[in-house]
Amino acid sequence: MSHLTRFQALLTEKGFDAAIVSDQMNQRYLSGFDFQDGTVLVTRKKAYLLTDFRYIEAAVAQVGPEFEVLTPEEGHLACIGSLLSDHACQTVLTEEESLSCSQYAKYTEKLQGFSLSGGASRLLSDLRLCKDDMELETIARAQAVTDAAFAHILGQMTPEMTEIDVALELEFFMRRNGAEAIAFETIAVSGSNSSRPHGVPRPVRLEKGFLTMDFGARVDGYCSDMTRTVVLGQADAEMKRLYQTVLKAQTKALAAACEGAVCKELDRIARDIIDGEGYRGCFGHSLGHGVGMLVHENPRLSPGADPASKLQRGHVVTFEPGIYLNGKYGCRIEDMVAIRNDGAVHNFTHSPKELIELF
Repeated sequence: MSHLTRFQALLTEKGFDAAIVSDQMNQRYLSGFDFQDGTVLVTRKKAYLLTDFRYIEAAVAQVGPEFEVLTPEEGHLACIGSLLSDHACQTVLTEEESLSCSQYAKYTEKLQGFSLSGGASRLLSDLRLCKDDMELETIARAQAVTDAAFAHILGQMTPEMTEIDVALELEFFMRRNGAEAIAFETIAVSGSNSSRPHGVPRPVRLEKGFLTMDFGARVDGYCSDMTRTVVLGQADAEMKRLYQTVLKAQTKALAAACEGAVCKELDRIARDIIDGEGYRGCFGHSLGHGVGMLVHENPRLSPGADPASKLQRGHVVTFEPGIYLNGKYGCRIEDMVAIRNDGAVHNFTHSPKELIELF
């Protein structure tokens, strides 16, 4: 069953006649076509992709027979109104999480006579939560590019490079080797800058100490997300102890991952290890998050997660504990894991995790 037919079935189940989809990610999820400044209209039996001259040739070539591609001359909302009338639609969902107030005002003005309500964002988010086998395979390809980038940077790094140089080298490699884009802004932070979990790469030469690299590729619309921390120079005893604590926390939490695992409990496993080693308060973010077309999706592996939130088949989540000593240094190790649709746990990430010392 395609993403579109699953969505149509959900519309029918919930008692809605149609949905207007304007969010770019959700449009791509339903149609397989990546475009801007267009609209997707889904009714229970039919789907339309409304675009303009800039995208028409590519849209016709790429979308499947489930979609009719239109280039309305009278404007998208006027065309949508006509299509809704043709299909005798009354109850119409809009995307409550991405539609601006001004856009919604235009909808209500131009689509009078139809019952508009939010809810499309939630339905599509629920569908996107559990990935099918093709989505998992695409995420695996994105992570393979990311693993290759890590191996590449280990062989390219020199003491003369800046943090920005490292970030750019990772990004260039991923783009040259199959990524359509980076999944998010690359983090490459060294020395004292590594104490900032989402620190910004600086135009300064790499500092001795920890170098944390958090990066990912986007392939065919799907993201990867990985973090590795290496040492520039020689690690002292405290650095080794901190690194091994992070690795132990991640290893234990990963070992507990399975279908039905409680998200909140997975975070607790890692957090208890870090706190127990004397680093209480130094792990200030959650253990992990979902990954898909967005790099941050549900579910969340966090202390504040709903106690009823559990890993399900099709979930893709990160495991990324870290320890950050304010103004001194920090370390994070991150893998990306799926609960496959046969119930097995699969770790997409294959980059080494033993402590690596460079220079």
